[in-house]
Amino acid sequence: MAAIPFTRLFGTAGRRAIESIAPRRTFDDVILPPATRRALDTALAQVTQHDLIFNRWGLGERHPTGLALAFNFAGPPGTGKTICAEAIAHSLGRRLLLVRYAELESLWMGETPKNVAGIFRTARDERAVLLFDEADAIAARRSTSVDYGFQRESNTVVSVLLQELEWYNGVVIFATNLAANFDPAFERRIRTHVLFEMPGAAEREQIWRVQIHPTRTPLAADVDFGALARRHEVSGGDIRNAVLKAALAAAAEPATDTARRIHQRHFEAGIEDVIAGKRVMRQSLFDEEPAARDANVVARAADLRASRLLAYAVSAAGAALIVAVIALAVALLK
Repeated sequence: MAAIPFTRLFGTAGRRAIESIAPRRTFDDVILPPATRRALDTALAQVTQHDLIFNRWGLGERHPTGLALAFNFAGPPGTGKTICAEAIAHSLGRRLLLVRYAELESLWMGETPKNVAGIFRTARDERAVLLFDEADAIAARRSTSVDYGFQRESNTVVSVLLQELEWYNGVVIFATNLAANFDPAFERRIRTHVLFEMPGAAEREQIWRVQIHPTRTPLAADVDFGALARRHEVSGGDIRNAVLKAALAAAAEPATDTARRIHQRHFEAGIEDVIAGKRVMRQSLFDEEPAARDANVVARAADLRASRLLAYAVSAAGAALIVAVIALAVALLK
């Protein structure tokens, strides 16, 4: 298989963080609450009518900048943001260039602004829909204090990203769980904000059903997706994981292949396991009162900044030590 442009630009270390996807999923593969679907339809209309408005109606000549179709997909994990981005790319007949910026930040230390521009250049070359996953990591509010190198670099990254959005004539999607962290300058550059809300009971029942193959998945007679939907207020991603756990549990039971069935108890155990896992991962953050939770988020951000500062300090100290050793060696040789 021929190397795709971003592997030449970022090397093999960037393969997990930047992924070029041939989209297969469509809007038939996602169940959305009505308000989310209406907002998404508005976003889709902007994509399909972009040529009419900016080219045939001539508004592109009056508004030469800000041509990017930038959308903000905001909402909790597992609510369909990535699937809908893939569906948009599928409907346009284009590839999806998925950027997991958080995984690239350490890889790019000192090179980030240049490589942000490189991502947009790659998207132009591939005519791809560009998706920034966990976009609050790259589009975060700029710091008013630039005493340290990482603060200057973060501010420069945001400035470069805003500049690229002004001149990029394509589709850019920011997917985030923390839209409030966006720099205010993105507000006028993002055409449409789509809020991906948690599904209601009716949507959850549909999501349970679409995870099952209509003819090949062996369901027992006691399966009641309506009861599962009413009992468990979870996301579509949680339901998907629960179905896979239920299928695995049913397949592991001692019986012949033809006798195995996925029962209600398998689905119940699967979703309970998913919920328990999330509780373990998030208990220190989500078991607190809202005010304490917000303070905890701020504290974690401060810890992250402090760890970055420590990394810079260690690097600087190491460089100083090397210079001192070299100077000492030169003095001894004299």
